[in-house]
Amino acid sequence: MSRAPSPSGKENAAPASTRYGTAKKQIGKKRPCNALELGPRKRPTLPDPLIHHGRHFGRSIFAFANVHALILAGLALKENDIVETKQERREARVYKKLLKMVPGLEDRLLEAEGGDEDDIFEVASLLQKGASSARSDDTKSLKGAILDWIVPQGQALQPSLARNVKIDRGFNHERTGELLCPGGMDWSDPEVKQQLKNREVAIPGNHWPLFVYQNEIYPDSDAKSWDGLFRSKILVNAYKHVFTSPSSVEEDPKATRSGNARIHGMTSVTPASIAYIATQVRFALSSASVFCRTDKETDSETFYTSVLELFEDPEEQGEVKDLIAWWNRQVFPSFSNTKKVIPSNSILSRIKARRAAIKAAAAALEPESEEN
Repeated sequence: MSRAPSPSGKENAAPASTRYGTAKKQIGKKRPCNALELGPRKRPTLPDPLIHHGRHFGRSIFAFANVHALILAGLALKENDIVETKQERREARVYKKLLKMVPGLEDRLLEAEGGDEDDIFEVASLLQKGASSARSDDTKSLKGAILDWIVPQGQALQPSLARNVKIDRGFNHERTGELLCPGGMDWSDPEVKQQLKNREVAIPGNHWPLFVYQNEIYPDSDAKSWDGLFRSKILVNAYKHVFTSPSSVEEDPKATRSGNARIHGMTSVTPASIAYIATQVRFALSSASVFCRTDKETDSETFYTSVLELFEDPEEQGEVKDLIAWWNRQVFPSFSNTKKVIPSNSILSRIKARRAAIKAAAAALEPESEEN
């Protein structure tokens, strides 16, 4: 007489552990991972907050800082010390801005100053990691996006350029070469074009390219040297791409992603952030494949610091103030100081006018006070 099949569909199937000679229950051992199962969900690891602050520090305060050296110099600077050189003054300013940006950093550094140098090194390393990773991310992101902004919307770039390969950019391409051509040099001159393409002329980082000017128009006199400077559409697009999200470049009403500016509570453009974006755009247009601060071909650090020096020049502060106000209207219009005048025929103004008329009518009906 045959036995009824077991519920598993296998007759008298012995437990797997018995059949393979491992009847004991394996305690404390994880179940082998099944390649056809998704597996347990891993908990996300949150980066250290100092990395988070370091990202914004590099973008908006100083891009090429040696953070460890900066902190040591800042700690060594006492309250009544006289800062003599321009470099020392800049380091002091940057250090103070760093302390203001990172909550609790000053107290932590002062506690560590007594002897825990490892803690100072750890803080500096995390901030440095944040600044470096942000710069790398932005370089990668702008590499392809920049090609969408260097020709009028709807027009194709001729000849076309690859979004992920840069060898044909720089002075090897008509359009990128025109944008990178230093002010005062005529890109339309075949001889100049050939010299730049063949690298017969060395272009230092403090000889700025044409794209920093609005509509790429280089002023015809010294008196107009600030006209359109650092007001180009390419710079504004790149700034929005990095700070307020890529979708904000096209002013997409459906954009929902929070940009870096909102994440960090940034409501105003900083001079250093303009210099940072200009440096990134300059590199994106070039044929260089690796962003390196000391690269003599792109000379990015010299370019960046030369822009900052102009923005920090005490004699240029009137023009810098106007420039920052212009940038805030482009990027942060909601926080701009531009006076907003309510039209006299708007709904709100008519409601206020009605209320004023009611008050005036009520006042007219009140009996005049008797004279004593």
